[in-house]
Amino acid sequence: MSRVIENRPGRFACFVTGTDTGVGKTHATATLLHALHEAGYSTVGMKPVAAGGEWLDDSWQNDDVDQLRAAGSVIVPQDEMCPFFFRTPASPHLAAALEGERITREPIRAAFDGLRQRAEAVVVEGVGGFIVPLDVGAARWNTADLAVMLDLPVIMVVGVRLGCLSHAMLTAEAVRARGLKLAGWIANRIDPDMLLPTENIVTLQDALDAPLLGELPWQVAPAAAAQHLDLAPLLAGPPAPRHA
Repeated sequence: MSRVIENRPGRFACFVTGTDTGVGKTHATATLLHALHEAGYSTVGMKPVAAGGEWLDDSWQNDDVDQLRAAGSVIVPQDEMCPFFFRTPASPHLAAALEGERITREPIRAAFDGLRQRAEAVVVEGVGGFIVPLDVGAARWNTADLAVMLDLPVIMVVGVRLGCLSHAMLTAEAVRARGLKLAGWIANRIDPDMLLPTENIVTLQDALDAPLLGELPWQVAPAAAAQHLDLAPLLAGPPAPRHA
């Protein structure tokens, strides 16, 4: 259960990744934002790259970005939360190419630095799994490189379904191979019919060598699901670095 952390270590930021697409990463990120706010932080979410939009209320909107904006306590313009937003629902590098753009590092870094000045806690959500192409060719880079650039502790969202054991362990290995800290993981119950879900979660607790921050129940809204997170392992360490 989330709770106020005594003697909290100043500003906080983290990078949320998933073991795959469709594991409920945005839902978990929104839940984490609510839990951090309950712990006393002003909060804002960031989705550096989003692909897939819908024309609503005279503007292009993305459901992931909208969910993060609704979950944060600090409201910022969409282009600050999401410096690269593409209408095409495809892998980011393909969506960018179709729309005549390229995803570059500096706008993301600048947007993140700006959000750090607006809120005490910034939660950055990646795209799909941990390693998703953002650009190819000579400028090749991916979402793992993005996490390294921001140099943030990583929270891994595990969609509890068949296959999650291998996906989670491979993702944890990839995070650590890049010198990043796996600060914790969230078990998201995305398959209500899965056999032995608790046993799978226990298996990952033994295997991952990172704290389980909580189990999110099936189809519970982020504001209510926040009570299922324990932030103590996250907030007990040193604060995330503040980039110039």
